[in-house]
Amino acid sequence: MSLAANLREYYVEHYPADAARVLDQDTAAEQVLVELSDVGATRLLDYVDPARLKPLFLSLNEDRRAAVLLQSRIRTAMLILRSLSEPEREDALNSLPSRVKTEYLELLEFPERTAGRYMDRLGTRYRTDQSVGEALDLLRDSSAVRTRSLYLVTEDDVLAGRVDLQDMALADPATPMSELLNSTQEVASLTSTEEDLVELFEKSRVDSIPVVDHDHKLLGIIRYGNLFQAAEEAATAGIQRMVGASADERALSTPVFAVKRRLVWLHINLLTAFLAASVVGLFESTIAQFTALAILLPVVAGQSGNAGSQALAVTMRGLALKEISTLQWRAVLSKEVQIGVINGVALALTCGLGVWLWSQSSGLALVIAIAMLTAMVMAGISGALVPMILQRLGQDPATASSIILTTVTDVSGFLAFLGTATLLSGLL
Repeated sequence: MSLAANLREYYVEHYPADAARVLDQDTAAEQVLVELSDVGATRLLDYVDPARLKPLFLSLNEDRRAAVLLQSRIRTAMLILRSLSEPEREDALNSLPSRVKTEYLELLEFPERTAGRYMDRLGTRYRTDQSVGEALDLLRDSSAVRTRSLYLVTEDDVLAGRVDLQDMALADPATPMSELLNSTQEVASLTSTEEDLVELFEKSRVDSIPVVDHDHKLLGIIRYGNLFQAAEEAATAGIQRMVGASADERALSTPVFAVKRRLVWLHINLLTAFLAASVVGLFESTIAQFTALAILLPVVAGQSGNAGSQALAVTMRGLALKEISTLQWRAVLSKEVQIGVINGVALALTCGLGVWLWSQSSGLALVIAIAMLTAMVMAGISGALVPMILQRLGQDPATASSIILTTVTDVSGFLAFLGTATLLSGLL
């Protein structure tokens, strides 16, 4: 292997995230991947744009595809397999050992963002009847990296507990592993959600959590690093979904890919904008009579939208971190109404004074003050209830909350301001 090839391998192996960012900008990425070793290709695929996983994977020959699936992290392997067509997936799975194929087929049955998708396979099992020396020999022969503790099982593969490597290093090699055993309080099932796993890690303060079946038999291990990365990606994906962008889109994704994902939501936004505009149209005569209303209309709508976004962000964070549940909607709603009233009164006084100084019209100042108070309360109610209702209906609040909230706050703001102006037109 040439010096350049060695340097390339070293760079990919030690700086895979940086290498992936460079690769995402290269139109000839497939050729770069082909020139890497199996280890280098596997490391790189762990970090590349998910939208590019399929073409990159298919650029490899059958043997190398099998090697990548065998060596890659569970999450990456699942992303690759899910991106393939049915015939392509079948070909890829058929190239694997029967045991691994069966395992991947089982994992594909689990919903996304569950423990079954994140756990590492058990290459080696450590038993309670082994000595420390025997366990260390097995560990040296295994491919385990960054392991701080071992999970022990009985003869029936039932989880017995965990042993820290530090304790093993200090113990006599002849010491039975059972004497170093620590109980494992926190375990996950295959269907534990991402939120459940985060809660388990926060509660246990450990670097890994075992996954067991209904008989408490050990199935795999979830590493904190894997879950952290998945949770981080889920959080950033949620931000993208809130504004109508695809969770799969990356900063350097192709324009065509981005347009396909964004255009649908832009059309939905357009429809909701027409709905808000139709509300304004109902008060066309009032606006024509009092042109100052058209100037001040964005003020009310803008403040209503900002207040609604604040309530939405806090509520969604509470739901995501399980600080609240949908059963607590009354408490959350009460809080946001109180905030809306207090902020509404403060902004009504400020805005009313500003409008009076600008227009010298006490009637116009009164109208915008009443409208501001009403709009702020409605914004708080919307920001609290929209994500809770969506979650109660089994929908992802991040996907549609922002669009629904924008529509509600715009409509309520327009109705509050123009409706109040129409009712109090005699004072204008």
